[in-house]
Amino acid sequence: MNAPNLLRGFNFLYFALLAMFIPFLPVYLSEQGLSPSQIGFIIGTGGFVTIVAQPLWGMISDKTKTIRKVLLALLLCSAVTGYFLFDSSSYVVLILFAMLLYFFLMPIDPLTESLNFRVSEAAGISYGSIRTYGALGYGVMALITGYVLGFFGSHGIALLFVAICLISFIVSWNMPDAPVTGKPVTLDSLKHFFGNKKTLMFLVLIFISSVPARMNDTFIGVYIRELGGSPQLVGQSFFLAAISEIIVFALSFWWLRKGKELIIISISGAFYFLRFLISAWIIDPHLLAYLQILQILTFPVFYSAAIQYLYSIVPEEWRATGQTVLALLFFGVSGILASYAGGALYDAFGGKALYLTISAMSFVGMLFGLILYLIYRNKTE
Repeated sequence: MNAPNLLRGFNFLYFALLAMFIPFLPVYLSEQGLSPSQIGFIIGTGGFVTIVAQPLWGMISDKTKTIRKVLLALLLCSAVTGYFLFDSSSYVVLILFAMLLYFFLMPIDPLTESLNFRVSEAAGISYGSIRTYGALGYGVMALITGYVLGFFGSHGIALLFVAICLISFIVSWNMPDAPVTGKPVTLDSLKHFFGNKKTLMFLVLIFISSVPARMNDTFIGVYIRELGGSPQLVGQSFFLAAISEIIVFALSFWWLRKGKELIIISISGAFYFLRFLISAWIIDPHLLAYLQILQILTFPVFYSAAIQYLYSIVPEEWRATGQTVLALLFFGVSGILASYAGGALYDAFGGKALYLTISAMSFVGMLFGLILYLIYRNKTE
């Protein structure tokens, strides 16, 4: 099997793991009797772990010029920690294994995205033709996990998580490594990346836009359950969100234009604003779940444009590290604020206030993106 097909299979499997972890960890913790603020504490602290783990493993990958071997080690460690996380009920034990899983599982995301981009470039195919399978895996497993949790409980999720990790290990074992650049890794190139004002403004935009998205990712399942929805409905909501991404990623070669990334990010911010504003006024859990179909106009548009823009400004030899910075902001730094502040806000004022707040934040992100587009559209690097 050729490299793109193996990578498509790995995307399906890895994002299936994320579907069990990201949306269902808050639901699982809630089922164990934890409050929104306690859930926010665990997920927010996981963000701190991610801040350390993602750059660490990204740097290791860049320095050793291998992604595949790093993935193999991370998958084995994720299998062990994931099993114990979803088979525990003690608050202290939950914190411990959640932090370990953040350390091992989350760094796989930027490494996988780096593989996606670099293999697609080498094969002369679109990034979206590979990443689409990640969205499919996320959606299918979100749906399955909801039913597994409802019928078999958390122990069923623990066994399923280990099984997917081991299959992912086998697939990645057979994958060729990413094409590597012949350029040496230098500290000066990284300093140039972070010292560029245009780059810093882009990273600020990513942070502003990702905080409300991460608040939604963290608490949408808890909110659906609070409104009377079942675990299966939570799974269905994430299934709809993920499946809606497929067509966007698949057609990215058609709609994603070089030089237009900032305006595209701003457009996605406008739809984030509408999506969260509508969510604030919904009281039927089924309607809230079905609203997640608006993911088609938000995350895949935002993230595809962000990756393309990032790769246009990051030094070639630091692409894996640059991808890590993007994932770090979206899943790490922003996740910390989203979880701590979101949990406190949810506890104090409820889900409606949370969604009104994040809709306002998305509106600010949209405006900031438009300002950057107007500033830089006629300027060269």
